[in-house]
Amino acid sequence: MLPEQTPLWQYAEQIIRDVLGAYGYSEIRLPIVEKTELFKRSIGEVTDIVEKEMYTFDDRNGDSLTLRPEGTAGCLRACLEHGLLHNQVHRLWYYGPMYRHERPQKGRYRQFFQLGVETYGMSGPDIDAELILIIDRLWKKLGIRDKVRLQLNSLGTITERMVYRESLVAYFQEHLDQLDEDSLRRLETNPLRILDTKNPAMKQVVANAPDLMDYLGDETRQHFKAITTILDDLGIGYEINSRLVRGLDYYSKTVFEWVTDELGSQGTVCAGGRYDGLIEQLGGKPNHAAGFAMGMERLLALMETLDNIQLARPVDVYMIRVGEKAEQEGLRFSETIRNEFPGLKLQVNCGGGSFKSQFKKADKSGAEFAIILGDDEVDRGQVSIKSLRNNEQEQQDMSQQQAIKFLQDYL
Repeated sequence: MLPEQTPLWQYAEQIIRDVLGAYGYSEIRLPIVEKTELFKRSIGEVTDIVEKEMYTFDDRNGDSLTLRPEGTAGCLRACLEHGLLHNQVHRLWYYGPMYRHERPQKGRYRQFFQLGVETYGMSGPDIDAELILIIDRLWKKLGIRDKVRLQLNSLGTITERMVYRESLVAYFQEHLDQLDEDSLRRLETNPLRILDTKNPAMKQVVANAPDLMDYLGDETRQHFKAITTILDDLGIGYEINSRLVRGLDYYSKTVFEWVTDELGSQGTVCAGGRYDGLIEQLGGKPNHAAGFAMGMERLLALMETLDNIQLARPVDVYMIRVGEKAEQEGLRFSETIRNEFPGLKLQVNCGGGSFKSQFKKADKSGAEFAIILGDDEVDRGQVSIKSLRNNEQEQQDMSQQQAIKFLQDYL
């Protein structure tokens, strides 16, 4: 990410922090490297991530370590290790790079950045709905709400899903000649993932498969109904997609995805759901958990389709200094400006150069104004200020204090 790209990242990151703060979520910072076993136990040994995509290596002690392919397992490991889940509730978020060995393409990279949000200790549908509300508010703040749509499903409890799994396997075994190589492999290991196939040749056979909703019990149905009631009440639109399954083994009950048609095949921008069973799977006492993850590269690709984002200038004011006395006085005065105008982005020319060459640097910096200081100005106790973006505005001479007031008024 080069300097001209980072302002958009910083803009999005700040809005994310503000929105999560508004809902009372706390940041947790996690290691990039974890023990390989953590991901095998949590994600599932027969998932694409574990089988094909993880960056795994043995360290000097012979321990198998992995660059994190996702954040949920590491966050939960940290909470269990530090006793955060005993009779407590937590709303947490983390941000940083993840690693998967995939074929790089636009919106899909081997090192990609992800926002993760996790909640622990809350069993009701209200926390599931709150996660969706957070994302909805985030889309509105970022200006992309009309470019995404929400899809919902329920995967039921583990018991309900096992019954459904048997029916699904029986159905697909009757249609083996219509399954591709990937689906035939998944039939033995993770048959629900067949429903998520991107192969258009399998569209019809998947459409006719048994519907998971028909296998859900009353409590699961009521949980899902309560979520949709909250969303209806708050005017948040959604589609129920009975073929929506998440790629990781640990989900149960609510699952959701926010999808877009603006990014070609990389259509999922944010996804999540409930994963109550994972805590016990990793050695904790039975508990409740729900969360979501958002890929930053896809989010920013979506934001780049907008034409009305006002990003902050990297530099507000550029100080030009020519002459020995001006060099020294300019540094002193620049510190005074920063003390009295803390929000100002002031860049001081370093390395010398003529007035002309320094003006070129000032213009290239993107600054709104230039402060000009030569030895003559130092002798008079004055500075000059020139607008770099408004040719009609005359260069003005003034005292240092007047200059600070001038900048405060304009910027």
